[in-house]
Amino acid sequence: MSSNEAQRPPQRALIVIDVQNEYVTGKLRIEYPDVNSSLANIARAMDAAHAAGIPVVVVQHLYPAGAPVFARGSDGAALHPVVVERHRDHLVEKQLASSLAGTELGPWLRERGIDTLSIVGYMTHNCDDATARHAMHEGWKVELLHDAAGSLPYANARGSASAEEIHRVFTVVMHTAFAAVVSTDEWLAAVAAGVPLATDNVYLSNQRALAARGGGTSN
Repeated sequence: MSSNEAQRPPQRALIVIDVQNEYVTGKLRIEYPDVNSSLANIARAMDAAHAAGIPVVVVQHLYPAGAPVFARGSDGAALHPVVVERHRDHLVEKQLASSLAGTELGPWLRERGIDTLSIVGYMTHNCDDATARHAMHEGWKVELLHDAAGSLPYANARGSASAEEIHRVFTVVMHTAFAAVVSTDEWLAAVAAGVPLATDNVYLSNQRALAARGGGTSN
């Protein structure tokens, strides 16, 4: 890599995933972080991206009419007003967790020279995580704004977990390799400075955990 390439500012796109009524007033209500707080941070990120000339892509999850959630034409599937009232450069409809799976998003980003995907929206542990992993595997750098995302609780045959537990664990794991997980304030500062944000790695994350309980080494 040349020095010019190394110093090139990130070519970001803001990917606003599934900010739909289903997660706010519908059947799958986000519980952690507080949804009103995450919505406010999504709005800040969208406004800042537009002001900085960063493309804003809004992703909408839609199932056929009559589905129990995200049914096309239903109020739950509709985009939340926070997103509707703001500028967007592109709208993507999807039916799978990853915003890159079965959509035209990948080619759209490549045509514009995007090398970094900044993710906000819902849910942290599902569509955000799937999109981040998919993007990293395809060569993009990824950023997740953890306070502009959110989770809900689960209970099934394997046990139960609160929304806070799910959000925390998924963001910790994501930061080891799949995305730079940062706050909205940290992302806004990086955008203003035109600098990249870095992930950690699996090995060092593990070594710190071992050191914290009295074994292993730390860096």
